[in-house]
Amino acid sequence: MFLRRLFDFWSSLRLTVVCLALAAGLVFVGTLAQVDAGVYAAQAKYFRSFLVFWTLPGTSLSLPVLPGGYLVGAALLLNLACAHAKRFGFTKRKLGLWLIHAGLILLLLGQLATDLFRVESSMRLTEGETKSYSEDEQKNELAIVDTTRRHYDEVVAISESRLAEGKDLRHPRLPFTVRVHRYWPNSVSVTAQTEPGVPLATQGAGQRVQFQEAPPTSSTDRRNVPTAYIELLAPTGSLGTWAVSAWLDAPQAFTHANRTYQMALRPARYYKPFSLQLIAFSHDKYTGTEIPRNFSSRLRLRRPDTGEDREVRVYMNNPLRYAGETFYQAGYDERGARATILQVVRNPGWLTPYVSCTLVGVGLVVQFLTHLVGFLKERREA
Repeated sequence: MFLRRLFDFWSSLRLTVVCLALAAGLVFVGTLAQVDAGVYAAQAKYFRSFLVFWTLPGTSLSLPVLPGGYLVGAALLLNLACAHAKRFGFTKRKLGLWLIHAGLILLLLGQLATDLFRVESSMRLTEGETKSYSEDEQKNELAIVDTTRRHYDEVVAISESRLAEGKDLRHPRLPFTVRVHRYWPNSVSVTAQTEPGVPLATQGAGQRVQFQEAPPTSSTDRRNVPTAYIELLAPTGSLGTWAVSAWLDAPQAFTHANRTYQMALRPARYYKPFSLQLIAFSHDKYTGTEIPRNFSSRLRLRRPDTGEDREVRVYMNNPLRYAGETFYQAGYDERGARATILQVVRNPGWLTPYVSCTLVGVGLVVQFLTHLVGFLKERREA
């Protein structure tokens, strides 16, 4: 009896209406929240979560106030499956309904796969430059590079989330421990001459430039610039306290145990098994104006493991699809340098919306024709 009531609950039409109303409310509230919290923070809070929490003013207590996008989507998915199993048997007259519901279920699953596995990054190339990696526009990492060897570097990357924990960080490839003293998601830089006081850093650029914590920004045209103060602890003693910051353009070098290292807090990198070289960048404008008419990039793609070496052209509405990633012509360097900016998107679920819409469209046509044929047949017999 209990299982029967549970099944009736999940297959009810009322639950469908409630889920759709909650989804509409989430879209409304989440859209308004983007004004203060920003696009990415609002998406993470309202749409990429199971519960939406509200923090009581003046306290650290958080209370759930709304179901998140994942919870509403999971409930709607289960509701569709149960309702279909209860009301629609598999017959020729119900084929259209099966296709429609299959398309809706695939659409929900595809959106979940996109949220979980989609990775967006960018690649900036000047003419003649070659890169085999793209950089994340939202995430950062602490990179410690062993440059002792002549022909290759050994990189250890520590994610920004690990730095935010403020714990001692160890890696089997590092002969020292990284102790995080301070971490700021956003910061401002001030010179030591204009900001009196004892620098927190005892080594590197932090002795000349100091940093202060700043409120995180939610603007879409600005990004947070993180800074951390870390201490390197070797078995023989401390190697000093260093300031690592996205404000610093060049990595900081040091030596330890007859090995040379470079250290930098930089955008997270995604390395590729191939490289892209910008051969030429074209930026066309409408005659007599500064309005862009078209910009395109002529690239050389090389992949050592397969011996592939060819030229490709990327321009507006004509991306490069290769190795599961899509390279879009996203922009250019507005400071005058002949440089291109490619948006790199990895989305394993990019086909699901097209398949889902096709299934729903075919299902609607099949269902319409099924009823039309039945109606014409009954009319002819009458």
